[in-house]
Amino acid sequence: MTLSPELLTSNLLSPVVLAFVLGIVARALRSDLSIPPSIQSYLSIFLLMAIGLKGGVALRATSVNEVALLLVVTVVAGVVTCASAYALARIWLRDNRIEAGAIAAHFGSVSAVTFIAAQQFAERSGETPEGVIVALVVALEIPAILLGMTLAKRGEGLQWHSVGGVLVGKGALLLIGGMVIGAIAGKKGTAAVDQMYGQLFQGMLMLFMLDMGMVAAGQLRHLGKGALRLVTYATLMPLAHGILGTALGFWAGLSPAGAAVFGTMTASASYIAAPASVRASLPEANAGRCITAALGITFPFNLALGIPLYFAFAAWLAR
Repeated sequence: MTLSPELLTSNLLSPVVLAFVLGIVARALRSDLSIPPSIQSYLSIFLLMAIGLKGGVALRATSVNEVALLLVVTVVAGVVTCASAYALARIWLRDNRIEAGAIAAHFGSVSAVTFIAAQQFAERSGETPEGVIVALVVALEIPAILLGMTLAKRGEGLQWHSVGGVLVGKGALLLIGGMVIGAIAGKKGTAAVDQMYGQLFQGMLMLFMLDMGMVAAGQLRHLGKGALRLVTYATLMPLAHGILGTALGFWAGLSPAGAAVFGTMTASASYIAAPASVRASLPEANAGRCITAALGITFPFNLALGIPLYFAFAAWLAR
């Protein structure tokens, strides 16, 4: 795969991206369009369970040694991305220790929705990433959140209950639970629910991305002072993380598609698990700015340009 105008156009004109744009337009036009919170919650539960089931089925064919190596690589990636995000926040954003630790926890962690978008991009390109990558989504969140809050609260102790909350939170529980169900039931067992979790997936994802577009547009209104520095931080740093993560995934033995999805994971920023943990352990930090950067800037950047770039880089590595 090479980064061609056709590839970029096909990504930008995909239903998923266009639904996200529609959400932004709706907010810009001050439309009364909205998705009720109960529907938002249902859509996220549906998508996470569907991804978990699919990953669990594929996990049955993966060796224990391969999983162990990838888990180690993922933990290393989480530490590196969080540490670099912290250092850059201190230098470029001129943050104090608390603010730098908070934003580093977000940018060292992972966005499950960006991960899903990368998987969809791979499937549209006719490639299939390894199923084990679903397990790595959870593994990437924990070390980044731990390290980010540790850097922010050096010498003050860490509220471990907030990190433990990540493990029992909706995202991790559905992904892990879905994988376990998929691994136990196998392809034949999950065929019974394929009409719901397989055939309806694209339509549900479009509705979810419509909602994400509206939320992202709302966050962009809060940029305020230091907007240029924050925009630079929230685009160039994820791009560097994505290139590094893709190379690391390829070195660990992932296919080009798998390496690109892994790179997308390291390039993404959490706006669900990390904010919840940061609010619990760092109530004095500016959580709104972190979410604005992660959801309002980094997420649209990866959705439109980052993902095709990581896939093109993975294809170049495979030549």
